[in-house]
Amino acid sequence: MENKVSSEQYDFFAFLSRMRYISRWGLMRNTVPENIQEHSLDVAVVAHALVMIRNTYFEGKLDPSRAALYGIFHDASEIFTGDMPTPVKHFNPDFKQSFQKLEDRARRKLLAMLPPELSAEYEPLFFFDDQKEYARLVKAADKIAALTKCIEEGKSGNQEFRRAEAEHYEQLSSSPLPEVRYFLEKFLPGYRLSLDELKLG
Repeated sequence: MENKVSSEQYDFFAFLSRMRYISRWGLMRNTVPENIQEHSLDVAVVAHALVMIRNTYFEGKLDPSRAALYGIFHDASEIFTGDMPTPVKHFNPDFKQSFQKLEDRARRKLLAMLPPELSAEYEPLFFFDDQKEYARLVKAADKIAALTKCIEEGKSGNQEFRRAEAEHYEQLSSSPLPEVRYFLEKFLPGYRLSLDELKLG
């Protein structure tokens, strides 16, 4: 039986590639600018690591590959919304709720740029709030990625991120997730070192 493929063109991946043009930390003076494509890779790597740590040391049974995929796509809506600074996003509950609805519409807009069959496959990667354990881990990975960005800025002599670094570290240190505290203890110190100080084996 001949496999019929539509001749229609779709823009989903072309739009995803534009994540590199969406800057983060818009209200802050950056020594090294960061875009959401770079940030999403950091979140994916850390989310994967958190699940590996949980499964290895804390009797977890989650799928690290799935956590990484959620990390890759967690900020895809910002292609249309831009990166909203946290103080603005949390200005009041009504605005936060409205912005969340806007993010959901942006995700739907992206998914509509796929053939229906593929859209159905990608949808769970864009909407995973019902996957509570994964959602918590990706949120923690998001904060860890933000913390490491703050540390890098501080190492460059930029004091603009000093308060954000302290707040992120305090929040993560009090996390109920043991894998998060493990990451902070075992892996975070390396981010504070120069290349010459890092152990090469």
